[in-house]
Amino acid sequence: MNNKRVALVTGASSGIGEAIAHKLVAAGYSVYGTSRRGGAGGGEGVPLLKLDVTDDASVEAAIEALLRLEGRIDLLVNNAGFGIAPAAAEESTVEQAKAVFDTNFLGIVRMTRAVVPHMRSRGDGRIINIGSILGVVAVPYAALYCASKHAVDGYSQALDHELRTHGIRVTVVEPGYTKTQFETNNLQPDAKLDVYEAIRVKVTKVVNQAMATGDGPDVVAEVVLQAARAERPKLRYTAGKAAGQLQFLRSFAPARLLDTGIRKALKLDTKLPSQAH
Repeated sequence: MNNKRVALVTGASSGIGEAIAHKLVAAGYSVYGTSRRGGAGGGEGVPLLKLDVTDDASVEAAIEALLRLEGRIDLLVNNAGFGIAPAAAEESTVEQAKAVFDTNFLGIVRMTRAVVPHMRSRGDGRIINIGSILGVVAVPYAALYCASKHAVDGYSQALDHELRTHGIRVTVVEPGYTKTQFETNNLQPDAKLDVYEAIRVKVTKVVNQAMATGDGPDVVAEVVLQAARAERPKLRYTAGKAAGQLQFLRSFAPARLLDTGIRKALKLDTKLPSQAH
């Protein structure tokens, strides 16, 4: 066992999770990643534990394995998650909604419940949840993803209040569009409707262009490191220029201006149809 601070990063086989793991290694942490397959990936200096965040037994087994190896967990970064390709809310069944929440939100609940007793017994720890700017500013045609990230935001706020008296702080990092392979893992909506076909194609094109020109995953990783090192961490950190701009608009701009800005960004009609009375 070593005296380095030990970090666990879920979903670390690629993208943002892999960048976070490498950033923490460079900063002197002893880092373990997780993936559903385990073993392969993660890069040099980042062993991957096999872990499925939707499976209670898998979560418990991975945490027990890490505690046997290191005897401690100082930092948990909950990064595992996925989205649904742009679609109207009614184009996903309840089963698909459950699947999104099972990974994006309940995965964080499972990891937190497994790690907190250990951190609490030591009177020290950090939990950083990778949310999204869409967890505070919702956009159309991403309703379930937005809802899952809003849940992460609310859970994290409450959790930080509860755990700070035990020496544990909880933070949400909110990226905007990030240039990774994230969208290639998106689920397709499982109840597509012809009425939304044209808008689905249009919004998908806009989102793909935004992802292609988005910030690199290192931008998010740097913010995670900043939050991990902060003596008095903030509850929320935005990551990247676009996320910062949206947060600023949400905080200071009139609601109508934010509403119009969101629709313009997605190239949607900003005029409401006239309503008969």
